[in-house]
Amino acid sequence: MQGFQQNLQKLEASNTQVLGVSMDSPFANKAFADQIGVTFPLLSDWGGDVTKEYGIYNPKYKAARRVTYLIDPQGKVVEMKVDNDAVDPTQIVSACERRKGKS
Repeated sequence: MQGFQQNLQKLEASNTQVLGVSMDSPFANKAFADQIGVTFPLLSDWGGDVTKEYGIYNPKYKAARRVTYLIDPQGKVVEMKVDNDAVDPTQIVSACERRKGKS
């Protein structure tokens, strides 16, 4: 999350809206965002319906896998990074900048 915060200006300059989603409550998300200095919205998937629908629920840990999606304006997933690749925003930032250059 902090890596995405550090790259927020680049992402926003490429017409990208950054959102975080977790299975934590809205109150826990707010406390977490405040603690680590994240200013983009953190959404709550309390109950995990969206997490399960996207197929990223890990029943062993009863939590979501770390995943980063790049979704185009039509709602199509055009990039997906999973686990360790999802934590480092470098590839997604580059993909956003490339897509911006094509528009």
